[in-house]
Parts: sequence; C-alpha cells; structure tokens
Amino acid sequence: MPFSSTRITLLLSSMTLCLTGCQDTGNTETGNTQAENAVAENIKLTDVPEEVFWGDLHVHSNLSFDSNSFGNQNLGPEAAYRFARGETVQTSSGQQAKLSRPLDFLMVADHAEYLGYLTGLQNKDEMALSSALGKRWQGYLTGSEGTGPIMDEYVAMVTGAMPQEVPSKAFTATVWQDVIGIAERYNEPGKFTAFVGYEWTSMPGGRNMHRVVVFKDGPEKTGQIIPFSALESDDPEKLWEFLAEYEAATKGNVLAIAHNGNLSGGLMFDDTTLTGKPITSQYAKTRMRWEPVYEVTQVKGDGEAHPLLSPDDEYADFETWDETDISLKPKPTDPVLRKKMLEGEYARSGLKTGLSFQAELGANPYQFGLIGSTDSHTSLATADDNNFWGKFKDSEPSADRSTSKMGGALWPNAKLTSSGYTGIWARANTRAELFNAIKRREVYATTGPRIKLRLFAGWNFTKADLKRTDFSAWGYKNGVPMGGIFSPAKQGRSPTFLIKALKDPEDVNLQRVQIVKGWRSQKGELKEQVFDVALASTKKGEAEFSTFWVDPDFREKDNAFYYVRVLQMPSKRWTAYDAQKYNIETPSEYPAYIQERAYSSPVWYKPT
Repeated sequence: MPFSSTRITLLLSSMTLCLTGCQDTGNTETGNTQAENAVAENIKLTDVPEEVFWGDLHVHSNLSFDSNSFGNQNLGPEAAYRFARGETVQTSSGQQAKLSRPLDFLMVADHAEYLGYLTGLQNKDEMALSSALGKRWQGYLTGSEGTGPIMDEYVAMVTGAMPQEVPSKAFTATVWQDVIGIAERYNEPGKFTAFVGYEWTSMPGGRNMHRVVVFKDGPEKTGQIIPFSALESDDPEKLWEFLAEYEAATKGNVLAIAHNGNLSGGLMFDDTTLTGKPITSQYAKTRMRWEPVYEVTQVKGDGEAHPLLSPDDEYADFETWDETDISLKPKPTDPVLRKKMLEGEYARSGLKTGLSFQAELGANPYQFGLIGSTDSHTSLATADDNNFWGKFKDSEPSADRSTSKMGGALWPNAKLTSSGYTGIWARANTRAELFNAIKRREVYATTGPRIKLRLFAGWNFTKADLKRTDFSAWGYKNGVPMGGIFSPAKQGRSPTFLIKALKDPEDVNLQRVQIVKGWRSQKGELKEQVFDVALASTKKGEAEFSTFWVDPDFREKDNAFYYVRVLQMPSKRWTAYDAQKYNIETPSEYPAYIQERAYSSPVWYKPT
C-alpha cells in the first residue's frame, strides 16, 4: 500500500516511533574508532574512502514557488541536472551558462509548499485549475496583476496570516512522482548521483528554520509518500516524526539538513525547543539522529563565525549577513539582545552551545558536520566567483545586477555570496555511499573552490605518518576522520591531528591552515581559540599543506571540538569580475578581494 499522507497521520497515532533508537550504521556517537565504524559498514581498511566527490544538495528549479514567481519559469529539474553534469544550459535571462567542471552529485530541493503549483497553472493543468485557489491565481496570472498578489497570498498562508488554501494531494503526488522520475533518469551510479529530496520551508514568525530533506532511496520507496511541508507544521520535531514514519514504513533511509541559521532570528541553535520547552536528552538525541550535518555557507551569507562572537578571530567577518531575519525584520540594536540572537545563528557558537548540553544532558543536539550549498533558485548550481549566476533571474549576470535588489525588493544582489559546495569522502559516487558518508559526517564545506581537505585525529599519530603510502588506511585504523568522536583520553597524552589540504587546480594558492577549537571548562565556561597550524612560506601561497599538530592546551576533563579551516590567498569577489566585464564600478560597500575557504566537519572529544 502506498505510504500516503493520510496513512502518515494514522500511523503517527497508532505506532511507536523509532525516533532515537533506530539503527544508524554511520554513527560515531558511541566513541568507536573509525576502524570499528568501518567494520559496521562492511568497509575493509584496504578499501577506505579515498576520493572526494563534489556537489550541491540545495538547488531550486521552476517547481519552487519563489523561483518561478521571480522569473525562472522554464528551467525545471532536468535543466538543473544537465547543468550540474557539465552541459550548456540557456538561462532564464536568455544567456548560455556552463560549469568549467561538472559536479559529481546534485539534489534539486524544491520547496514542498505549493510544489509545482505555479508551473501547473502556467501549463493549464486541470488538477491545478480545479480548485477555487487555482482559479483565483490563474486569474491573477492572466490579468494585469501578475504574480504580485499570488506572492502576497502565498507568504500570508505560509506564515499563518490568512487561512490556508492548498493544492489537492493528488496534484502534489503527481508532481512528486515527476520529481522522482527525473532524478532517477539522471542518476548514473559511479558517474553522477541525483538525490531525491525537497525543502521543508519553516518560517515561524518570519525566521528561517528551513531544512533540506535528503532520501537515500529510489522510486520504490520515495514514491510511497508525498513531501511533508511547513503548511502541515513549522515545528522541526513534527518533521522528524515524519522522517521516522517514512523509515518505519518503507525500511528506507532519510535525513534532514538545517540551513541558513544566520537568518533564523536566533532560533537555529536556541536553548529551548521551538515551542519554548527546555531541551531534553531525548530531544538532543532525536535532532542528532535526523540532522547529522548543517549547511554552514550559501548564497545568503557565510554562517561559520561572527566578529561580535569571535572578536579575537581576524577572519571571522567573512560575507556576513546579520541585519535581518528571512522576513527582512531588522535585528535588535541592543548589544546584549543582539549578541544573544547571534549566538543562536552561527555554527561555531552552536557547536559550543552543544558542548554544554553534552555535559549537562549526556547528549548534544548540535553535534553536526559542515556542508556548503548554493541555494540557487535559477536551477544553476554555481559557486565560482568568475562564473556566478546569482540566486534569482534578476541576479544573473548583467551590467546592473550589482545595483539592483533580489526580486526587486529584497536584499541587494551585490550582497549575495558566491557559495558554496560540499565535499564528500566516499568509496564510490552512488546514492548509498554518499548518503552513508553524510550520516557519519565525513563531509566538509567550501565557499566555492574545490579545495581537497582531509583530517584525522587520534592519540598516537606522529609527523612521520604524513608520508605513509597507506596514509588513509592508517588514519582510519588509528583514529577518526572529520565527523568522528574521540575515544576516552589516554592518560598524560594530548590529541594529535593529521591534516592535508590541496588547492583547487583552477583557483589561487592556499595561505594558511587553521584549527578552530571550542571547549567547555569544568566551571561551565564556553571558550574558543583559533590556531595557525600551517602558513605559506611565500607571498604566492602554497599549492598544498601537509601538517601534523598536537593540542598544546588539552585538558582531559573538558568537552571539546576541533575543526579545520583552510584559507586561500586573496582572490577577486564576483562583483569585481562584474566590474571588469561590464566596465562598471565595484560597489564600495563590498570588498574587491576576499579569502575563500574550506571548513572541515568537526571531531569531538568527550571525557570519560
């Protein structure tokens, strides 16, 4: 029997949910070494992940309501996959776009709310036109009003300002089957991975709590459901219940990725649940179970760190968006309130907050790896400054995009960040292998450049290990990779780290490698420190770094995390490329040169 939304409701009331105890083959929460986790996944240490695969798990096509209403009416999921695979695509503005290098994987993550509905009305689909909502919106489209009143009604219904009118389940199911079918056609195991998924677009009070939902499975399982949307609930806990129901009913696998916390009004890493209840151990375990990674950088700004929260970090102020939430509501000017809100928005402060929950509850709701995505709404997954196609149609390349606003009235297009991509360490380019790697957090984020980054942490590594011919196998056997958990401390020893970073062959050299450490002292204080562990020996930078590091200030009773940040030499921002191409001035409020970067997923140390 298909796993319909009706059946979901029935199952929720009648069966015990597998929210925290479900099998998780990639989970390193137990403190096992990666060698033990490799055995759990049937990975031989002679067959360890040796390749990094590049892609984007967050791209929108014309099936997304906002993408379509802001001008992308012709480029559907097929165009998105074709572009990601390296083909030339004609954009919504009539230009020719092509990546300099194809991607290895992509997920078209269209909004579940009104999925494909505008496209259906534009194509005069009978199911779309059969309701009062469809007839009214079609009248707007064919009249002089256009999409303006449709957008107003859409926002009002999504935020609860007016009663909901939604497409029929039959219409949504038909669109969803098309989404699945297109992904299946473009999925070529070993060559290109097309994930099935969507975006759950929660905006409580105009604050960004969006999640991307990623399925490991193909049509035989994903075809049994229709997407759970924020119109049904804007509470992440209800989304997690849906994910649990999906796995219980289909025996499939699914996860969620939270994103854009810098526009969440402090909700993303709050110290309470969305309903204001205290965070419990069960909540922490459930969130960790369903949300193993977090989108730390994308087109709407970089979310790793903030200069107000990390005043001693000279590189914390990078493509910072902190003026409003997703609804353009200004943030408080009071310094105390502003700092409190920012602490709930940025990844580093979220990771630090998680250490307190770990110490107090024995579980960490903010134990997440780091990925990057574009959040492009043009169907084009571009994160290169010299080939940047923006967020909406009006931010595609033109002489006036740096002086105009997104959608005509949102943020300045010049504020957009040409970011980001995800690197995944896996044994093969397949849905199963990539999904399992995401679950075990063996992933990392970049702001665009394809920097190759590897991290192992353990107690017994030495500098000589960097030159081993079996470097990867040795790392897995004797420690944990990015995303892993340290085993208990060896008395009198400090953790050791092996780091390798290789420049993007099409970009500038690397300037430095840093380790960002966060810890919770025995007094309950949350602290951080950034260590330069490798620096370029010349002003031209280095093509690669191979680095061994030992924590000089390790305290075995303190909960801690460590992640690697790699900085490139300065390179042109996309606005500077536009200025050169169109012979215009670079907007004075944005830098002409920036330092692109990569962020590894953390490793965590937990005292016995």
